[in-house]
This record gives sequence, C-alpha cells and structure tokens, in this order.
Amino acid sequence: MSMPFYVPPEQQMKDRADFARKGIARGRALVGVQFEQGILLVAENSSSTLRKVSEIYDRIAFAGVGKYNEFDQLRQAGVRAADLTGFQYSRLDVDARSLANQYAQIMGQIFTHDSKPLEVEILVAEIGLTSEDDRLFHILYDGTVMDESNFSVLGGDAEAIIVRMRANFNSGFDLSSALRCAHGALAGSDRQLSASDLEVTTLRRGNGRRCFARVPEVDVQLMLA
Repeated sequence: MSMPFYVPPEQQMKDRADFARKGIARGRALVGVQFEQGILLVAENSSSTLRKVSEIYDRIAFAGVGKYNEFDQLRQAGVRAADLTGFQYSRLDVDARSLANQYAQIMGQIFTHDSKPLEVEILVAEIGLTSEDDRLFHILYDGTVMDESNFSVLGGDAEAIIVRMRANFNSGFDLSSALRCAHGALAGSDRQLSASDLEVTTLRRGNGRRCFARVPEVDVQLMLA
C-alpha cells in the first residue's frame, strides 16, 4: 500500500487561495458606493436575468462576483437566515453585521475543510437612518470580513479599480455623480461600458420599509449622458 504524499498545511492553504483568486479574477467586477441618499451598487453584467445584486431584507442588499451558482446559493441562504430571524424576533434584529458573520463562518469552513474553496467574493450592504450608519461588509473566499467605508470593490482587476475610485470619490456625491464615478472606475481609460452592460441598484433612505430598488436602463443612460 503506497503512502499518500505529505503536503504542508501552509502549502495547502496557499494553493486553495491561489485557486479561488484565479477563479474570481476571471469574473467581471462590481462596485458599491456610498452617496448622500444611500448606497449604490453597480455591477458589470450584461445579462438581464442572472443578477449579481439582490435584496436580502428590508434595508439589506447582497452582491456577489465569481461563480454564479456558488454565490447564488449563498444569497438564498442569507434570505432564509434573515427571514427566520425576523420571524422569530423582530425585523429590526436583522442586520448586515450578523449576516456577514454567518457568511464568513460558512465560507471559512468550506475554505478550510473542503477540497475546493468557493470561487466567490460577496458584499453585504445595509442602509442606516443616516449615512454614518451605512455598512459595507466585504467577505472574501476564505471567510475574511472587511468592514469598508465610502466604497467597496469586488472581482477582477480590483486593485486598478480601487485606485480609480480613490482618485474620484467624493463623500458628497448625489446618485448621478456616484454612478458616473463607479462607471468610470469599472471601464477605465481603455474600455467603453454602456448602460446595457451594467446592473445598477440602490439602497435609498426615504423609500419606505423596503429600501432596495433597481435603476432602469433608460435612467442609467440619462445619468451617464
């Protein structure tokens, strides 16, 4: 009977991380931006049916990049967890921080113990009563949680997009300015992205209990014009 090859744990973790990062980098990027009235989520996505951004609960949105089937399973798990918490306790007890921690545990467990890690990064965004209460939780493939402010970038070519966002971001953005900033960061100087190439959603204060809304393509065209 032959003995199995010994692979040091640190090498196993490195190989899994490299595998996950390569899979995520092949996908198209996504940007979450805070603006005066809430949070804007802009994804490069030409599909009209396969959504990268979705509503999780009253004030909470979910966004994912990477393998669609994997992050959509996480989205569904988040919807079930939020509904269960809201039903058992109160709708006000459902928050992005607890959901982000649950996602981190799931993704970290899969990264550590399964043979193949998830090839996804996800963003859990929550809108508060004021801009200071808004939250952007960026969760990596290995379960690492980052509490980000102003903006968050997921997916392929993230480093270059972050540089462009930092150069153009302004905390006083209205919706149109935030969209143009995100659009310019995603496209860069060497590409053209039309409204049909983007999936644009918002979490806005003043929309009633359900703050999530999709921005129609015609409105995106007007704001980018």
